[in-house]
Amino acid sequence: MKIKRFFAKDMRTALAEVKEALGADAVIMSNKKVTGGVEIVAAVDTDAPARDMRKEAARTQMAQSMDRAHQARRLADDTVHVRRDINKEAARKPLGSALGSKFSSLLDRYQSQLTDSKPAAESQQEADSLSALLARQNDARLRNSESSHDVQSSRRQHSEANGSRHGTYNTSNGFSRSQQQQKSQELDRLYRQKRDEVDRRDPKRDDRFSTRSESRKQTTRPGNEEIEAMRKEMATIRNLLEHQLSGLMWQEVERKEPLRAMLIKRLEKMGISPVLADQLAGYIPEDTPPNEAWSELLELVADQVITTSENLLESGGVIALLGPTGVGKTTTIAKLAARAAMDFGPEDIALVTTDTFRIGAHEQLATYGRILGCPVKVAKDADELADILYQLRHRRLILLDTAGMGQRDLRLSEQLDTLIQNNGSHIRSLLVLPATSQRRVLQETIDHFRRIPLSGCVLTKLDESLSLGELLSVTIENALPVTYLADGQRVPEDIRQANGKYLVNKASELMDQDSEQRNHFWSHDVPESNAADFYD
Repeated sequence: MKIKRFFAKDMRTALAEVKEALGADAVIMSNKKVTGGVEIVAAVDTDAPARDMRKEAARTQMAQSMDRAHQARRLADDTVHVRRDINKEAARKPLGSALGSKFSSLLDRYQSQLTDSKPAAESQQEADSLSALLARQNDARLRNSESSHDVQSSRRQHSEANGSRHGTYNTSNGFSRSQQQQKSQELDRLYRQKRDEVDRRDPKRDDRFSTRSESRKQTTRPGNEEIEAMRKEMATIRNLLEHQLSGLMWQEVERKEPLRAMLIKRLEKMGISPVLADQLAGYIPEDTPPNEAWSELLELVADQVITTSENLLESGGVIALLGPTGVGKTTTIAKLAARAAMDFGPEDIALVTTDTFRIGAHEQLATYGRILGCPVKVAKDADELADILYQLRHRRLILLDTAGMGQRDLRLSEQLDTLIQNNGSHIRSLLVLPATSQRRVLQETIDHFRRIPLSGCVLTKLDESLSLGELLSVTIENALPVTYLADGQRVPEDIRQANGKYLVNKASELMDQDSEQRNHFWSHDVPESNAADFYD
């Protein structure tokens, strides 16, 4: 075995060097990272070619031995089949000539059968040592038979010369017949015995090996469970090491860049995602005064929030509000319709709903329509929606309310397909996002509703939320324009045009309120008895 150590800048280059130096049969013994790259210890078995030659020679010898065994078996079968014909000829001819003709005919048969090729499937079922033993035994018995036949021929000639009349010829003839039967039976018995031994060596032909394999699989299951448990333990250790390394890296950042570390912590406390907080804090120079750094960072965050300067109510057209159930779509439509009715009059406003999944779902919108004095239509499918939009084409503003469905609802695709089919009507879709949802829920909602082009979003329930950083992170990371902000239930007062600076300042105020509440809990005004009761 040849062992060699390799150094390279990366793993791919090292493996290429191993393959070039030791060949494709090389085995990687160990690998580790070193200064400047990786180190690999590889080995190759130099005795492999000689071992392959020995295996090839053994296979060739086995095939030849199996051919000889097969020919011997067929020779024994021919001996059994031609026994009766030989005995008939021996009754009419002298024993020597009968035996000579018999073995000459068998020899001819043997020579003719040498050209026959044995099928590969049968030759593989016999072992080398057993076939060679059978061939040697057959040759020995043939030589013994020839010598015994010569002795019997001399004895018969001697008895005929003395004029013996005791039936020597008939006795010799009967002895020859019984001897041939014994030999044929012996050959058959030996062949069956060797074949059974070969079958026992072949697992595919022995039913007992199937149970053994099953039991072996059953015994390996605990091993697999142990390996799986070991993998989980290694994954846990890896996560622990990553956590420790990240802690060390964060300590290094706090030591070298204290201002950046402070800004990152405050942004994360406000609800901004760690990745976005790290990116935004990196734009503030380290030499900035601490009292000015936070203000500059808030202005930077406000600049990253995309808002629409266009007033959609003045532009008119068809505006559809999408979103999960309970996010405030119908209330937002009522606020927008009331604003438009105050500015342009109710005769230029129309309300349409596609919410036919819930019982009485359109009753709330119909009530708002009666109060405002504008028509309310219900569309059950895409064709009916197209007809309604065509009938209301002279209206300045059409507000479309959709059914509230979760982002994982299977019927959501059907509703979105309805809007896609009516894309010719120039429908502008606004996604309604509640400020009380988690960041992952908001991101999943955006991913599912992006099947259709989104013109922007409406942020609702700002008055019910304790943190707005999640909304800011989602809108900034997805580059989703913010159109309107809704912060109450009053119609139409509690809705305003989106403003990034207002949204960021609101998020900062909520963070400060939360900090004050926490500081008040741990302030010195709290009696010591209450603190002791807390720990009890």
